[in-house]
Amino acid sequence: MKNSFRIAFCGLICALSVVLMISTGIIPVATYAFPCFSGILLSAIVIEFGEKWAVGAYVAVSVLSVFLAGDKEAVAYFVAFFGFYPIAKSAIERLKSRAVQYIIKYAVFTVCMVSAFSVCKFVLAIPDEEFTVFGFYVPWAFLAVAEVFFIVYDRCVTILLVRYINTIRNRIFKNPPIN
Repeated sequence: MKNSFRIAFCGLICALSVVLMISTGIIPVATYAFPCFSGILLSAIVIEFGEKWAVGAYVAVSVLSVFLAGDKEAVAYFVAFFGFYPIAKSAIERLKSRAVQYIIKYAVFTVCMVSAFSVCKFVLAIPDEEFTVFGFYVPWAFLAVAEVFFIVYDRCVTILLVRYINTIRNRIFKNPPIN
């Protein structure tokens, strides 16, 4: 496959991801949803062209999001986890043991979310009220809910990737590339 097609495909995915990240500043609920969707879009690059191309796209979307997106909390979540998770998921799922895969996935998720929270709290100076429910400061409860969300997210990413491979891929590529 020609590099020009690869660059165009990656550019299109990056553009869609950046538009989603910019939209987080416009749509309040998008703070958590759009970084997830942006990361899922990067999965197509992992499937079609491998992890090297996906890392380049991740870096491009991350840098552009830092400068263009209004919601810096969403950018922190994308950079800290959702942007690189499709690349990491591909590498982690090559391991033979399912138990080891899940342990590594949850460890990576937990470390990334705690890091993103720390960046949001201490670097971006997001006020404590953002993490307060009915007067109680509950970041650990948010983390517990996020862990449950991650189970659903990981499963949904897998389902979407299978769907992409089985239906959409054949419409984009007449002869799908083999990595």
